[in-house]
Amino acid sequence: MAGKDRKMAESAEFKVKEITKGSAFGAYRALMYGDLGLGKVLWAEILFTLIGGLGGALGLFLRAKLYPALFKSCGRKVVFGKHVTLRHPHKIALGDGVVLDDGSVVDAKGSDNSGIVLRDRVYVGRNTIVYCKNGDIEIGENVSFSANCIVFSSNKLVMKKNSVVAAFAYLLSGGEYDLDDPTPLALQKGTCTKGPLEIGEDCWIGAGAKVLDGASLGDHVALGAGAVATKPIPANAIAVGVPARAIKTRKTAE
Repeated sequence: MAGKDRKMAESAEFKVKEITKGSAFGAYRALMYGDLGLGKVLWAEILFTLIGGLGGALGLFLRAKLYPALFKSCGRKVVFGKHVTLRHPHKIALGDGVVLDDGSVVDAKGSDNSGIVLRDRVYVGRNTIVYCKNGDIEIGENVSFSANCIVFSSNKLVMKKNSVVAAFAYLLSGGEYDLDDPTPLALQKGTCTKGPLEIGEDCWIGAGAKVLDGASLGDHVALGAGAVATKPIPANAIAVGVPARAIKTRKTAE
């Protein structure tokens, strides 16, 4: 829903269709690994093929031992479930005790972004997708995403510590199109954004809730199931509905 208050995201010139030109292997390499060296690409492909879907304790053990070298940095006791998809892993930093459950996706693609940081004890639930389109994502300590969530950034998304996100929630920073531009949506050079999205400390985001571009949440916010935050929600608010509105104030420890 673009308007005069929107600005083009930093991803303006980044389009997946632009990096998938050329040979099939070159397009695949660009999409999955960016500018990572060929040797590292081949090593990653071998690992993903041989142990990415390996079940049981053996699969967990081998991935824990061999996957960390793929990342920008990787802490201790990180758990990688089966069939985890990692794109541009050299731009992903994992803290201690991070868990990537079965079928999750962590995708840091972009031409000049910093990528994704998952700090200590972040849990990414089954089939949850955390991905960039030339944006950056930083998730604080002890944040938990349940199954089938989507976290997207073509700008900057920061989520502070100790928050819980229920199943099927959607967090969006950037990624909207300019409806005032007559150019067909698929041909626009980039997407619009209201600016970085920030989720405060100790927030609860209910099942199926959505936090849209620019709708930052203050500390200790509780966003009800199915709610859609279209504007910033102040600290300590309990907000519900479409669009989300504060109905109560949450009590927190002083």
